[in-house]
Amino acid sequence: MSGIIGHTMYAILAGKAASARKLPIAPLIHQHSASYLCGAYLGCDIQTLPEAICIDTGEPVGYGTVPLKKSPITGGKIRPWTLRYDKHDYTPRDIHRGFYGRAHLVFGWSPSQRIHLVPWDHLADFCAATIEDTVILHGPGERQLAYLFGWMAHIVSDSLIKSIQPGVDLVLLDGKYTPANRPIQDLITYHEIGIKELGLNWAAILTDLAEAPIEEAQYHYMRVAKPQGTLGDSFPDAWAPNQQPLLKQVLEENRRYQQIRTARLLKKYELTKSATGWECSPVLQQQAGGRSYQEMIGLARRAHFRHALWQIAEQVVDLFEQVIQRYPELRNLSQTDAASWKILSEKWNRTD
Repeated sequence: MSGIIGHTMYAILAGKAASARKLPIAPLIHQHSASYLCGAYLGCDIQTLPEAICIDTGEPVGYGTVPLKKSPITGGKIRPWTLRYDKHDYTPRDIHRGFYGRAHLVFGWSPSQRIHLVPWDHLADFCAATIEDTVILHGPGERQLAYLFGWMAHIVSDSLIKSIQPGVDLVLLDGKYTPANRPIQDLITYHEIGIKELGLNWAAILTDLAEAPIEEAQYHYMRVAKPQGTLGDSFPDAWAPNQQPLLKQVLEENRRYQQIRTARLLKKYELTKSATGWECSPVLQQQAGGRSYQEMIGLARRAHFRHALWQIAEQVVDLFEQVIQRYPELRNLSQTDAASWKILSEKWNRTD
């Protein structure tokens, strides 16, 4: 998918599954949904950066690490985008190479860093240690915990949709995770599932997500902080605290650029009414092998696309449960709003 549409949906569905299982973290996920969904995207995809600058307009364009030959705005010339830090210029590829595996843990490391890959059967240990340390180091704030569970949702869903881990069978046009499939997955997720079935307001969701604050816990789980706590003891390698100022600037740029991307994505996924029904843009049709929007709907139905989303959400919540088992203090989270209207009515609807 485009990244943000898919991962936002995976996390939303995982939140619903967590509520169905009555997990103690479900209320905080929903109360702090912007941070939860931000963690589910920017908590991992630090390459959410411009790929280039449009020379005609001066606007940042593209998506970091995805090659771009001309400006998508004017069709004119572009120049590479770089992040300036400490007298050095970093390309999106440099940033991806240095930080991507640190966020995704179980895959995505550069060749020289692959010794630091976290085995899948140790993922819950790593995540639980991060939760425990976060509470001890930064206090029991629920917003930061919501962000961390969003980050976990990304790791699991990315691993499944990219076939890093087995468990999802999805074949649309030419496989599970391909350039031709992604427009179909995005459009069906956005319109048929998101808007029609779940009633999502994508503009509000994506806007709020990009405005969610950076959480200090991200430096800890990416191991670009001082090694400490249970995570430092259990996973003593790969710590690089000297990289924290650079990562901070990257995370700030992630949020700034995503706000620009949001408006473009909302425009990109618009449907227009035609003589034969609703249709997506010609660009997306071309990317999907010339399929019309109605044909994309049929492909998704035959591929049991909704079932694949269900499978992903269930496995995300399996990780949530494993983390709670390892850090049972999470069971002490409040399950109800202490100041709910029912409680206030019982206190205030009296004449004494």
